[in-house]
Amino acid sequence: MNKVSDLEAALGHRFKDQSLLLQSLTHPSLDGSPHYQRLEFLGDRVVGLVIAEALYEMFPEEREGSLSRRLAYLVRRETLGEIALEVGLAPHIRMAENAEAAGGRENPALLSDIIEAVIAALYKEGGFALARDFVLRHWQSRLTASGVTLKDAKSALQEWAQGRGLNTPTYKTVDRSGPDHDPTFRISVEIPGLGSAEAEGSAKRDAEQEAAGILLEELLRKDPQKDPGKENGQ
Repeated sequence: MNKVSDLEAALGHRFKDQSLLLQSLTHPSLDGSPHYQRLEFLGDRVVGLVIAEALYEMFPEEREGSLSRRLAYLVRRETLGEIALEVGLAPHIRMAENAEAAGGRENPALLSDIIEAVIAALYKEGGFALARDFVLRHWQSRLTASGVTLKDAKSALQEWAQGRGLNTPTYKTVDRSGPDHDPTFRISVEIPGLGSAEAEGSAKRDAEQEAAGILLEELLRKDPQKDPGKENGQ
């Protein structure tokens, strides 16, 4: 097992309460030991708030749908897992031998959960400023990456749903108003059994894109324990 002090150096913070850090690194397979899942629940919210605030300040001209697509990319499991590897968390994860033998340390879902738990530990230890500094330091290059918004909101929402084995989003026109030369469309989007959203636009496509962005943001705010994409990491 690697020394906790080595990880603290990588995190840029020496914990007064090392039990917080150890808990954030502990897999449920270690029976009787406090594990990461409650901290991950908190860390998910901290990361989302920090990234959302950063995007709000960095892109003052962007609409909600575009910001939602950026947020979705930056807090997705793959991005979190990449950052966990960059920080060097994998060797420090505490788990039973059978979990490790099953490839636990290389599991992207687990790595994404652990990085969120570590961020929650930083938050509990030193407050929002400490957690925010860590997130911004490690997400900075991705915040401004030009490829973040390549996928439109409809594609991003469909990819999110398909990746979790959910039904394909469905769209329908709720209302059409205004003169023929300047119409306004109100479009709804729904993932059956999971959620829906509505938005308006001067063209159906614009309204669909906006509605998809709104629904995607709402889904990303929901309890991660209900997110099928995270179950394999727990």
